[in-house]
Amino acid sequence: MEIERWERSEEISDAEKKVIQETWSRVYANCEDVGVSILIRFFVNFPSAKQYFSQFKHMEDPLEMERSLQLRKHARRVMTAINTVVENLNDSEKVSSVLALVGKAHALKHKVEPIYFKKLTGVMLEVIAEEYANDFTPEAHGAWTKMRTLIYTHVTAAYKEVGWAQ
Repeated sequence: MEIERWERSEEISDAEKKVIQETWSRVYANCEDVGVSILIRFFVNFPSAKQYFSQFKHMEDPLEMERSLQLRKHARRVMTAINTVVENLNDSEKVSSVLALVGKAHALKHKVEPIYFKKLTGVMLEVIAEEYANDFTPEAHGAWTKMRTLIYTHVTAAYKEVGWAQ
């Protein structure tokens, strides 16, 4: 079976790691607001993803989502996990471990289809590129595309490891 080009994990160079970490430091300074923006856009663009969240699955209005304490809490968790990955880009074992935990929890406990990680990381790149346009140079975009792939491949590897079948 042919794997889509972006699903093959490409090595992130030291220069790209630095670009990711520099860009992320500015993004993470506004952790909660950016995380909320990402999740709202994700749920607006992919409303079927809300089925996994009993607390806000019936919310249609982005303003209502923005005010949801549960959504804000989940946004912080997502951003914290990404922050841990970014901070540890030079420690591949730590990155694998963090993303394996995320993948296993979402596969076994939450029963989330793995395709939603592909969609969420795409939305994450869109929001960061828009909200941090001055920082999101072509080099940053290329580095973050590799980061997106890294997240998705590690998370889906965890799904395979636990025998995900839906």
